[in-house]
Formats: sequence, structure tokens, C-alpha cells
Amino acid sequence: MADFYNLKVSEIYKETKDTVVVAFEVPDHLKEKFKFKQGQHLTLRKEINGQDIRRNYSLCSSPIDNEWKVAIKTIREGVFSNYAFNELKKGDELQVMPPHGEFYVECEPNSSKNYIAFAAGSGITPMLSIIKTHLHKEPNSTFKLFYLNRTVKSIIFKEEIEQLKNEFFGRFQVFYFLTKEQRDIPFLNGRFDKEKLAVLTKTFIDIPDTNHAFICGPQDMIFLIRDELQAAGLSKEKIHYELFFSGSSEEENKHIAEVLEEKADGTEVTIIDGGKEFHFIMDDDFDNILDGALAAGADLPFACKGGVCSTCKCQVVEGSVKMKVNYALEDKEVAQNYVLSCQAVPTSKVVKVNFDV
Repeated sequence: MADFYNLKVSEIYKETKDTVVVAFEVPDHLKEKFKFKQGQHLTLRKEINGQDIRRNYSLCSSPIDNEWKVAIKTIREGVFSNYAFNELKKGDELQVMPPHGEFYVECEPNSSKNYIAFAAGSGITPMLSIIKTHLHKEPNSTFKLFYLNRTVKSIIFKEEIEQLKNEFFGRFQVFYFLTKEQRDIPFLNGRFDKEKLAVLTKTFIDIPDTNHAFICGPQDMIFLIRDELQAAGLSKEKIHYELFFSGSSEEENKHIAEVLEEKADGTEVTIIDGGKEFHFIMDDDFDNILDGALAAGADLPFACKGGVCSTCKCQVVEGSVKMKVNYALEDKEVAQNYVLSCQAVPTSKVVKVNFDV
């Protein structure tokens, strides 16, 4: 069941000309439920113009701060982001789901680890939480941040990043890359590409001494950096990423078409959620289990519906499904029959999925 709680906005302010930071007041009786790990996100829900709108936003605050803050960047025609930027105010209430997400590694206070992070634009939001937490909780660890923006003024949390750099001098380094302004050092101009990453992995990053890499931003950037880090010798298990935007490539569109060709007609679906079973038959109007279940009256957790956030994750316990896209689940999760219900196309006459996992 999708558990949302009404939380009051305790603070809202503009961080840049197109980004607002929203802080929530979490009452004492909900603080245990709203405990979070660095890198996790909140699902926010609001009825806007008669529509049930849900969006995921990463927590930019650290668990050590005892604060719940998210940064929301306005997107053209973005229903929720424009509402937050133009209408939301201190004292308003939003429905909020407790923190979730797997974009983190556990802190080890007695370890000496070296971390690197790549972010673009609003991809800094989970990174700020991750970097701050590890620097505070692991006094012998280091962090290097490679942060891409259009201009200096568009850098989100620049002041806070600089404060962290001063506080953890020698342990935290940041490199700003700009696409719409010229830096004095030519290397810091323009987007990440193969040539730039080759220099970074040879000169700025000690690959054998890197314990974990975090990447957050658009799909193309993430996959490029992931592949180049692996080519430089960093193992796949040490690379963690979270997409903020997704778009299907020609190859992915072909895969989606092939999956839809295998869709079974009239599948009998059983949903296990909150210890109860919900039964329905897939309608031809819907190609995925989540949309079919919602149309039949189920109340299930979801947010992006784009295969990015993993809010709708469940486990197939009977029958078979195929996912159209998967930007959120790791190989080990897929091997254990976990799927994103928003992308899960039933390919057998009977399917049973469990959300209580």
C-alpha cells in the first residue's frame, strides 16, 4: 500500500533562479519512520488541476542534520516543479512517502576510503547528502566531486559545497565544469566526453585506490562515465548511479516493441500488498502491471512511471513478465525476480507479484 503522510513545509527558498529548496517539518511520532540514508529520496504527492501528481526528489540534507530537505528544479511544462516554484509556500502541507532508494553505500567510521562523484545540474542533490555524510562519519576518508553546470550562477548549493571544502580541507576536492561560460582553465570548459574522462582517470583519479564512484544526472552522461570508469579499471560493483532524466534510444525502442509483442492477453494478475491479495484481469488498454492494477482500483506505490526511481518495485512469485526498460534495478535484483511494475509486461496467463519485499 502507498503510505503517504501529510507533512508541513517548514521552509522554502530559492537556491538559484530556477531551483527551490523545500524543508519539511517531521513530527516526533513520525521521525523513526522518516529516518533515511544519504542518497535516498522522498516521493511527494499533490492533486494539481484534478490530477494525482507524484514526483521523486532526492534528499539534499544529511541524516546527521536531522532535517528533511529536497531541491526542486523547474522543468518546462513540469506540473509539480512549476507548482512548487510558483505556488508552494511555508505552512502548506504535502503528502510525503517515507524515504526510500538504494543510491548509497554504508558508512564505515573506522575505514579509510576514497570516493569520487560526478554530477550534472540538479544531480548534485543526493551527492550533497552522500558527500557530507561520509566526510563526517568517516574521518579518514576522502571525496572528489566533478560537477557540471551551465554557468557559475546556475551551480546549485555552491555556497554549501565551498563550506564543506573549507571544513574538510585536504579531504574534499571539487572541480566545476561549465558549458555556457569560459573558465580560465580550458579543460574545465564543456561537457564530459571520452577525452576529458581519459585525462581525469589518468591524472585526477587514482583508479586502483578508488573505493566507490557515484554518478547522478542525465542518462547519456551517466552511461558514458560508467563505461569509461570501467574501461579504466574500476570494477562495476564500485560504480553507483541514479538517473534524474531518461529517454529511450532507438535500441531501447526496438526492445520495447519486442516486449510488447510478447504481452499475454487477459492475464489474471494477483497483487500481494500489505499482507492482502488483490486480483484483477489485465485490460487491453494497459500494457504494464502497475497501470492495470491502478485502473482496477489498487492503491500501490509509484512515482516516476519511467523505470527510473524503483518506487514501484515488486517481486514476481508466479508467472512471467518482461520489463520494457530498467534504469533502477541492479543485475542481482533482476536475478531474484524483482521488477519495476510500471515497466512489467505480463507474458503468461497468470502472474503473481509481491510488493511486500
